[in-house]
Formats: sequence, C-alpha cells, structure tokens
Amino acid sequence: MAPRQPLFLKLTFGLAAAVVVLALSSNWWLAGIGWALVRDDGPVKADIAVVLGGDYKGSRILRAGELVRQGYVPAALISGPAGFYGQHECDLAIAFAERHGYPGDWFIPFPDNALSTRDEAAMILPVLHQRNVHRMLLVTSDYHSARAARIFRKTDRTLGGTIEIRMITSPDEHFRPGSWWRSRQGQKIAFDEWTKTVAAAIGL
Repeated sequence: MAPRQPLFLKLTFGLAAAVVVLALSSNWWLAGIGWALVRDDGPVKADIAVVLGGDYKGSRILRAGELVRQGYVPAALISGPAGFYGQHECDLAIAFAERHGYPGDWFIPFPDNALSTRDEAAMILPVLHQRNVHRMLLVTSDYHSARAARIFRKTDRTLGGTIEIRMITSPDEHFRPGSWWRSRQGQKIAFDEWTKTVAAAIGL
C-alpha cells in the first residue's frame, strides 16, 4: 500500500488545484455558459419580423415595434399560443404594444396552438414560404435566441431552405448572460434553457 500513497497525494493535490482554478475563474466560465445561449445577428432590412410566443412582459413585441418604426420591416407577425384565460397570446401582446404607442396595424396576429418553439417553426415557416418571404427577423428573448435559431433554420431546410433567418434579441429582466448566476430567477432560466438545448441536441 505504501507505494500508492504518493500517487494518491498527487491526485488529491491535483483535484484541489482544479477546484481552486474553477473557483477563481468562475465568473469567466459561468458567463460563457450564459452567452452560449445568445445569438443576435443584428437588424437589417427584411420582409417581415416574427415574434415568438412565451414572453409575458412584452419585451419581444416592443422590440418588434421598434424594428417596424426604424424601417427594417414593414410589419411583424406575432405568434400567439392559446390558453391565456381563453385568449391567444398574440391578441394580448398586440393590445399591450398599442398601449405603448405602437399602431396595431404594424402587427399581424398569428393565433396558433403551439406548445413549443419547434411547433411554432412548423406552423409559421410554411406560411412565410407562401408569402414569398426571403429574409425574416426572428425576435425572441436573448436566452432563447440560439436554440430558436437552430430550430427555425433546421425546419426551414426541410422546406427548401429559402428563407434567411436573422436573430434579434430582446432583453429579459431576470436574465443577464454575463451574470445570470447572481439571481435565483436567472439560475432557473439558464437551467431550463440548457435542459431544452440538450434535449433538442439528442433528439427529444
């Protein structure tokens, strides 16, 4: 047993050193975990903006309203899953945008029964192909953007891959990519989004 002690000590010290390095560099690699969820391609002129459902604070639709106001797109299609006290989310979102000074005719309601981002892509993209859309701005929360980009681009490829999809992010009050671990809600958002990211990667 004696000859094994030096190896055991080396492993123990190596593990301790690794723990120290991880602790001292935690701000760096934790921020990397947060930023890996984000993809923002920046706005350019496009045929339409598409706002994904699931934002209960209104940040996404207000970002789309700004895209229309700034002349990047003529209008924004608003995905609207059902189940919000008997209403579709798109109707509530458009009313919210109007209360914030954006004309209602800037927004196209798209009531649907989507239960996931994958469902939204499968329902929205065929309609955009019918409208001969060549470039779209896909608006969603920053933490959701990288996964949404992969889902929509993969779905578009199954339809011929003719639409250029550019991601536009809107901020979330509870999630900051560079410091998400500092709040309980930020931790929950990061955990939930990474769980969905891994599930999508393995085909679930």
